[in-house]
Amino acid sequence: MPAAQPSPITLQTVTGDALLPWLPAVAALRIAVFREWPYIYDGDEAYERTYLARYAGKPGAAVVLALDGAACVGASTCLPLAEEGPNVRAPFEAAGWPVDAVCYFGESVLLPAYRGQGIGVKFFTAREAHAASLGLDICAFCAVLRPEAHPSKPAGYVPLDAFWQHRGYLPRPDLVCTMRWQDFGEAAETEKQLSFWAKSLSAAALPPAAPP
Repeated sequence: MPAAQPSPITLQTVTGDALLPWLPAVAALRIAVFREWPYIYDGDEAYERTYLARYAGKPGAAVVLALDGAACVGASTCLPLAEEGPNVRAPFEAAGWPVDAVCYFGESVLLPAYRGQGIGVKFFTAREAHAASLGLDICAFCAVLRPEAHPSKPAGYVPLDAFWQHRGYLPRPDLVCTMRWQDFGEAAETEKQLSFWAKSLSAAALPPAAPP
């Protein structure tokens, strides 16, 4: 008898209260995936559920789920930057960006067995479609900055820069925010810096960097 074929991966965009039943699964995904470099995040499930619940309470927020049958194997979040916290908005406000025109992409997490199948591309496509549905032209996300000589950096690690650039995103080293979390091996949370990448859905020019 031939082996059963795996279920096709489907994507589902959820908003509002429709997200609530998925919170435990998405929280577990974040903890599992963000253990990896470069985040090496020592996650806590109770915090994760509280953090993710805010997406259900934000009118413009959405979470894109990757489903293998009934199992959630990946998730990707977004919301209007105007609905984000002050630490994420701050670099845009300081640089004079039109905050009300920006959709912030919070995170994408996908289990290792499902990578390399184009799901990451679909996450970007779905979030950009959500941004467009809200009338937001600029999409932006941030990535953690780590020292090249960090002892936890895996040998042969290849960053996702080329993937992001192929999606049309440009690095914006002039836009940097700070977040706090506890790395594996740390006794407490420490402050991390994250640098933004951005794209205009209409291909309009992004605001220029401020003079140094």
